[in-house]
Amino acid sequence: MKSDDIKAAALKYFAVHGYEGASLSQIADEVGMKKQSLYAHFKGKDDLFMQVLRDAKETEMSFTLPYFNRAGTQNPEDILHAFLRQTVELFQKDEQLKFWLRVSFFPPAHLAEAVGKEFADTEEKVRTVLQSAFQRWSEAGAIADLPADTPALAFMGIIDSLMLSLVYDDDEKKLMDKLEALWTVFWRGISRR
Repeated sequence: MKSDDIKAAALKYFAVHGYEGASLSQIADEVGMKKQSLYAHFKGKDDLFMQVLRDAKETEMSFTLPYFNRAGTQNPEDILHAFLRQTVELFQKDEQLKFWLRVSFFPPAHLAEAVGKEFADTEEKVRTVLQSAFQRWSEAGAIADLPADTPALAFMGIIDSLMLSLVYDDDEKKLMDKLEALWTVFWRGISRR
């Protein structure tokens, strides 16, 4: 379990101070070991960072993918709106998701390509599960008849906009007003009239 303890401490420092501001000495002190002992668990700071990143990625995927995979063919309005609200709440509270969010905007320069691949993989998986859900809703007549990729990409755009607000704006009311405005326009665009 020592690796998990190390990753938990690393998450704390990476989330608050970024890659550059977190030191292996601080992380080792946090778990009560010498810096050199970290190398028995991780190849170095880059390896530790990428493992913490992959854990955060898994946390997001363990929420998003099952959420839409189990979505039925009814009530897409409630399902989608609830997802946006829950996503904002999770990203505000969960340390791994806060870290995931920070790294998405501010990756360490020398790891930007590796980090980018993790985010691209996540985006592709989310897009695929969303397309499938929108296809089911369209076939069931629960939303307008659109190519499934169109509402999936638009919905991902809403999520991206909310993530940007979570990084740069700590005004809860503004964030929720933005969510509701985006939601209203989006839903009008895909609902059956």
